[in-house]
Amino acid sequence: MNEIAVITNKVNPSLHIWGWEVPVYLFLGGLTAGILIIVSLMFLGKKEKEYSFASYKMALYAPIIMTIGMGALFLDLKHKLFVWRFYTTFNLASPMSWGSWVLLIIYPFSVLLIFATIRKGYPKYNEWIEQLLSKINFVLKIYKWLLEFSERNVRTIAAITMPFAILLGIYTGVLLSAFSARPFWNSPLMGPIFLVSGLSTAAAMVILLAKDHKEKEFFTKIDLGLIFTEITFLVLFIIGLTTSSIQYQKAADLILGGKLTPVFWVFVFGFALIIPAFLEILELKGKKIPSAYAALLVLIGGLILRFIIVDAGQTSGWLPY
Repeated sequence: MNEIAVITNKVNPSLHIWGWEVPVYLFLGGLTAGILIIVSLMFLGKKEKEYSFASYKMALYAPIIMTIGMGALFLDLKHKLFVWRFYTTFNLASPMSWGSWVLLIIYPFSVLLIFATIRKGYPKYNEWIEQLLSKINFVLKIYKWLLEFSERNVRTIAAITMPFAILLGIYTGVLLSAFSARPFWNSPLMGPIFLVSGLSTAAAMVILLAKDHKEKEFFTKIDLGLIFTEITFLVLFIIGLTTSSIQYQKAADLILGGKLTPVFWVFVFGFALIIPAFLEILELKGKKIPSAYAALLVLIGGLILRFIIVDAGQTSGWLPY
């Protein structure tokens, strides 16, 4: 009995088996999903001429960011050489299985979006690639064929990419909500929170990097709407915890007076949501405020949010110790 008590006390109420790698992966996965959704929407809505950065330059970032995120996740794996086993089966009831396959499927489509946009988005890069491949004629022919195919079918590629990008954005939250033994994570709102947060960080990235004022203003309006949506979801999430059973209420206490309260309300609600929203409202009203300030706060806040959620979930539990 004493042995069982010792083992159990190591697991509950706190189970810290995930380090920095998982929240970094969740953040970069959400950002990738947001980028792919925005790029897809630009082409499906035929807005590529109005918003050139979001249409022709953003696609290049998606697989790069996703690869970095997958690298962080790979570092977290205990048995790294067995990662291939994720793809030997597909479990409909497993969010992790869904996520693994979505990541595998979305990679080639994100690359096709780069082929569809690189000539207009990064003409110098394309010229350099063509010069490099010119030494191997058949490879250059394949490359040019991929460019032409992708440009010709860009809207079809965007239409196929879109649902998988949404699944990727939601999955990063559903993965956590599936852990029913962790009350802080076990909420149906976790998926929508992560999806909206990912979209907000992607919109902030456009604001940060785009040069056209009209494009910055358009995405500032979008990000403002996403920030208010994220605030609404977070408030509903907290209400859901506080009005549920005692275990959920104790989980909510982590951000309502507990150890994570200052960082959650100051850095997530304050610096990542309220202040950026205030700055964006002032900017839209014509005040001379650098758009980079709000965008950087949103990006940093999106990362901090995931660190807090991962930490809080591992701290919360069901047993009354």
